[in-house]
Amino acid sequence: MAGEKIPGTLNLVLLAGAIGIAAALLGIASHAVSGWAVLAAALTFSYVNNTVFSLLHESVHGIFHENKTVNAFSGMLAAAMTPTGLTFQRVFHLSHHARNRTVDEQFDYFRPGDSRLLKRAQWYGILTGIYWVFLPLGCLVYLAAPWVFRLRALRSRDGLLGRQTGAAAMFAGLDRADRTRMRLEILFSAAFQVFLVLLLDLTFAGWLACYAAFAINWSSLQYADHAFSPLDVKNGAWNLRVNRVVQWFFLNYHHHRAHHQHPSVPWIHLPRYVDFNEPRPSFLRVYLSMWLGPRPLPRDA
Repeated sequence: MAGEKIPGTLNLVLLAGAIGIAAALLGIASHAVSGWAVLAAALTFSYVNNTVFSLLHESVHGIFHENKTVNAFSGMLAAAMTPTGLTFQRVFHLSHHARNRTVDEQFDYFRPGDSRLLKRAQWYGILTGIYWVFLPLGCLVYLAAPWVFRLRALRSRDGLLGRQTGAAAMFAGLDRADRTRMRLEILFSAAFQVFLVLLLDLTFAGWLACYAAFAINWSSLQYADHAFSPLDVKNGAWNLRVNRVVQWFFLNYHHHRAHHQHPSVPWIHLPRYVDFNEPRPSFLRVYLSMWLGPRPLPRDA
């Protein structure tokens, strides 16, 4: 497991190709005359940019490339297309691995004392893509006013917002991160986005169409691979069944239980860690069931 070979060269080719295609799709959406062409470009972008995000995910775990410098710079490029910051993303994602399906991450269940309004707002924010907005917005807030992440309302587990949203647990990781590095990476992502706008003469409407489609597509998977799964840190995820083409766009991201059980295994090897004889729910079935909203906490939880 620890000796699984990292497909570094393949990852570099995929990253370069995916960023190039994603940038071209942003240009098409910005300059297309037909609304159908804009829609097609945006939908395609939503999948191609998920390939970029999946490679960012590899970099976050340090398994994009064996060379740490290449891993970091590639992660910065992938983060710039999301857009977020590499270290910013790493803080939150590794915190997710540590707290998966604990009381800090049970967004699919109504727990005693929960605000049902806040729970539903979070839930449907995920399903509609609003959740994605917090990535670039959170980076900009951290850049301009990092003190916001230290507000008592967000940090206190005694408060409804800090406890129920998981913010108290998630934001604690920021205290241990390199603040200067985080700011520089966020500035890099912002500069990269500006570079794309100037290079391709992007319009706000074209950019927004592509990223709105990406937000919905990205958000739909970010919790479907956990929704209603066992309340267990390592096993609290699904190995979802999905169309093979989609699976390759997402670089086996749907094999999510295998990833949580073996986070150091590169994406290309994950199928070997999936038991294809045990039941695997379909992504579509889980996703559609999510629209019914959060459920009461199981009696045996």
